[in-house]
Amino acid sequence: MPSVGSKLSKSLTLAAMSLGYGVVQLDVTIVNTALNSIGTSLGGGVSELQWVVSTYTIVFAAFILTAGALGDRIGAKKVFMAGFAVFTVASVACALAPTAPLLVAARAVQGLGAAILVPNSLALLSHAYADEKERGRAVGIWAAGASLALTAGPVIGGGLILLVGWRWIFLVNLPIGLVGLWLTWRYARETARSSQREIDLAGQIAAIAALGCLASGLIEGGSIGWRSPFVVAGFVSTAVLVILFVLQELRASQPMLPLSLFKRRMFALTSLVGLAVNVAFYGLIFVFSLYFQRLNGLSPFATGLAFLPMMGAVLPANLGAARISEGIGAPATIAVGAATAGFACLTLLGIQHGTMYWATCAQLVVIGTGLGLLVPPLTSTLLGSVEKARSGIAAGVLNATRQTGSVLGVALFGSLIGRPDTFIPGMRVALIISACLLLASAAAILSARLFYGR
Repeated sequence: MPSVGSKLSKSLTLAAMSLGYGVVQLDVTIVNTALNSIGTSLGGGVSELQWVVSTYTIVFAAFILTAGALGDRIGAKKVFMAGFAVFTVASVACALAPTAPLLVAARAVQGLGAAILVPNSLALLSHAYADEKERGRAVGIWAAGASLALTAGPVIGGGLILLVGWRWIFLVNLPIGLVGLWLTWRYARETARSSQREIDLAGQIAAIAALGCLASGLIEGGSIGWRSPFVVAGFVSTAVLVILFVLQELRASQPMLPLSLFKRRMFALTSLVGLAVNVAFYGLIFVFSLYFQRLNGLSPFATGLAFLPMMGAVLPANLGAARISEGIGAPATIAVGAATAGFACLTLLGIQHGTMYWATCAQLVVIGTGLGLLVPPLTSTLLGSVEKARSGIAAGVLNATRQTGSVLGVALFGSLIGRPDTFIPGMRVALIISACLLLASAAAILSARLFYGR
């Protein structure tokens, strides 16, 4: 057996961390191909399917900053292993869920496991690779593995549904979890504990409540009406909770979200762009998944194959983004990626019931390419806007804002397509909103660079 700290041990630690991050990303996309099958099996309309997707992301977004702080306090290895165990057990619970509400509850627990895995996997990688050059390569492999999982999710999901049923899209996480847990236990080195690191419990409660109320208002507004007392109460509660959250973060000695970071113009802007991009991208994945299956009659496996070119474009664009950034600068690369995806959304506005897949494939590939092009320079620009000592919390903020964007995208766009007679008009509105968000992001990031320099 290799000793802890050896080259092989570090490689196996990297494998474990990649499995942890990869399984999180796999579950972001694999579920979308199963939405129609889940709806048929467990009953419910679009709003119930929105909850299946959004509950996972709400908890993921709300807890990711606290999970990183918890790893700092008691050790990233312990917390990471706990997160992997939670995620794996919750995946089995998802597979066995007899009703939609129980599936949604299991997805919430799964989201908690995901929130724990992501920041602590990066912390353990940083601890394993002391050399900066080696660490950069390791993080690149870690990120590339997640991109591959994101790409493979729809195809794997569609294949499993075709062969053995939708419940197996969750059971596939069981062997991944067991292998990841064993590798972590055997080869990962524990990080130093920081007993002075405090957990912002009040801020955490306000954050999860605000996100939950906002998602509730958006999701239920599409099914029961925007003037419903429940929906109005959801939006009012969100406003109150956001105010309470901000007040808590301003007075907390160690806030989960340091608001002082947002005084840095480029940090605030890149965080906002990350949110806007995910609203568009993940909201459209939800819409197109139902479009392919419910309106055009594609099977889950065919739907997975339909998404493959779009998802497959992300990784090569990720790899090419660094070279392009060296030539034209990171802000310009972000703007090109966002604008490219935004214009592709506009070219899809002619979509209708029965539109041939080949009439939409090229545009979907362009959207995937735009996303892949902008994410690496977006991340590096955000991290470069803060001092290195705060890079961990900065990365956590970017992850949290992007996941929040995913919640908003699925909730908002799903509410627009809630009824069969409004599906296509709602889909077109979703494409217009996506185009506006992406083009505005491109304009904003270029303006900031031109007028302020950073």
